[in-house]
Amino acid sequence: MKRAASVRMHALTPVLLWAGLAIALAAVAAATAALLQRTHDNRRIAALAEGRDVEIGEDASAALTFARAHYLLVRDRLDDARAPTERLALGDARRFAFAALYDKGNAHLRRALEIVDAHRYDDTIAQVNLAKEHYLRALRIDPGDWDAKLNLDVAMRLVRDFPDGEAEGDEEPPEQPDRLWTDLPGLPRGGP
Repeated sequence: MKRAASVRMHALTPVLLWAGLAIALAAVAAATAALLQRTHDNRRIAALAEGRDVEIGEDASAALTFARAHYLLVRDRLDDARAPTERLALGDARRFAFAALYDKGNAHLRRALEIVDAHRYDDTIAQVNLAKEHYLRALRIDPGDWDAKLNLDVAMRLVRDFPDGEAEGDEEPPEQPDRLWTDLPGLPRGGP
């Protein structure tokens, strides 16, 4: 009985060795392909960081997609940056999605401030609202990020969001009781 098992094991040994070698070679090939892809992506990211415009495909990695979106946003090409930013926002790479949405909010806020400097106040509202939208989307991913909170606060101070009843001019707002005390933080509400 032991002899039959030994003969069978001896016959299977070359098959097992060849199968193990094939699996190892497949793993090495996959690791090499991943390394080559990452090296290629890193070269393209470096080119974008140096200021050279590099086109990317729909199947680009999240890091490369973010680098392209950042390149476009820094150069105020907001329309071109929409596709890579949305691809990241809808993808699984939360860190890159947050960074892309935050950068897009910053780009819209920068553009809004430039419009304010040019004294075209009516054109500012759309840019500030887009900035607020992108900051809010970024904060849904990382609610604790103070930079995004601060920038959202700045944007909200530039253009106030009024409740529906107050924003419409056709109807009179509903009768509200007089407010005797202020709602501002840090100011006394009365009392002894």
